[in-house]
This record gives sequence, C-alpha cells and structure tokens, in this order.
Amino acid sequence: MEFGYRLWITSSVRTYFSARRAVPGPRWHDRRMTDAPRGRTAAFAVLSAGYVGPRTASTVAFVRDGELRLVVDPGMVPDRQAAILRPLAAAGATPDEITDVVFSHHHPDHTVNAALFQGARYHDHWAVYYDDLWTDRDAEGFELSESVRLIRTPGHTREDITTLVGTADGVVAFTHVWWHAGGPEEDPYALDAKALSASRERVLAVADLVVPGHGAAFVPGPSTPR
Repeated sequence: MEFGYRLWITSSVRTYFSARRAVPGPRWHDRRMTDAPRGRTAAFAVLSAGYVGPRTASTVAFVRDGELRLVVDPGMVPDRQAAILRPLAAAGATPDEITDVVFSHHHPDHTVNAALFQGARYHDHWAVYYDDLWTDRDAEGFELSESVRLIRTPGHTREDITTLVGTADGVVAFTHVWWHAGGPEEDPYALDAKALSASRERVLAVADLVVPGHGAAFVPGPSTPR
C-alpha cells in the first residue's frame, strides 16, 4: 500500500517511509515566506491517538526525515509500552534512536514520558535542551530538517507551538490548537481565545492533515472549528 491518506487516518500503526536523505542542521526559515516546510521527504506514524474525559491521554507521534527521528508530545498514555514503545518499534525505531522531541506546550499530559528518549534534544517555544546545555532560540520558523518546521500557535497557552511536516502527500500539522476533530469549538482552558482562533486559521492555511492534541488525525474542512 502506498504511504498516503489511508495510512494517515488508520487507527493501527502501519508506517511506510519515503526515500531517505541526509538532512542539514537546524536553521531558521524566512518568516516572509509560506509556513509550509521547504521539503516533502518526511514520513510519520501516530503512535497513540489521545483522548479527553474521565481519563486523559496525549496524541503521541513519530516523524522521520533523513537522519531526523522525532517524537512529538510524549505525554500521558494508559501504558507506555503499548501506546509508545511497541508502536515506535513497529515504525522501525528504538528510543535510543530518537534524535529530537517536541513539546507543543508544557502541560504535563504532553510531556511526562519525555525521559524515554534520553539521547534526544528537547524543543519548546523558546529553547533547545540537550543534557546540561540550554540553547535559547525562538521556535517561530525553526527547522529541524528541510521538511520539519516549528511555528508559534498561541491560544491554549501563550507558549504553544505547532510542528509542520512536509510529506509526499502534503503538509501534516501536529498541534494543540484543536483537541480533536470537533475542536472543541471553544477551548475552555484557552488563555487567549482570539489568539487561538488566529492560530487555527494559520494552521488551516497550510495543513492538509491535522494531528490534534487529544484525538485521531483528521482532514480539515469547512466544519473544522475556527
């Protein structure tokens, strides 16, 4: 089966990676240009689709692009073996091979399993952390590879960021501007509703597929909450 939308929306983890190539070191993207990543060589797998309710779990995802091995939001899950480590192995990677971890924001439901990836660089809205080295940088426009870019998308928190990933089938946005396909229409925990609405519009302008903070991947459309 070709890697594409059928893989993106399946509940099981079936990962088919596109052609690999070496990636340059992280760099900043010219903000005057489109938010879309320059490259289209990345591939991804949703390791665990999150949920909210009496129990809460983060959506955890894996992205691969050349030498980059990235995990997004390794947060609360019902069982880290079943929801993170075994799906990661099925996607062809081990925890020791993860080079980078991105936190969409610093709420613990999106961060508590970060220590599974002890050799990784950790990225948030204003810095990169590696062992005992704290390197200040703005996430806005920061590239982890030609096909993976971070942008600021405040609203839920002031520090929220979205990871944009260029694949052969389009741009995928890993983001918390929506919890799931239904929104919610109004985030009851958002610190800035106007900023959240603007962030949603920004993501919709570029994303062909959305991987939300607490739900399955979805293709955005007219009914997607703005």
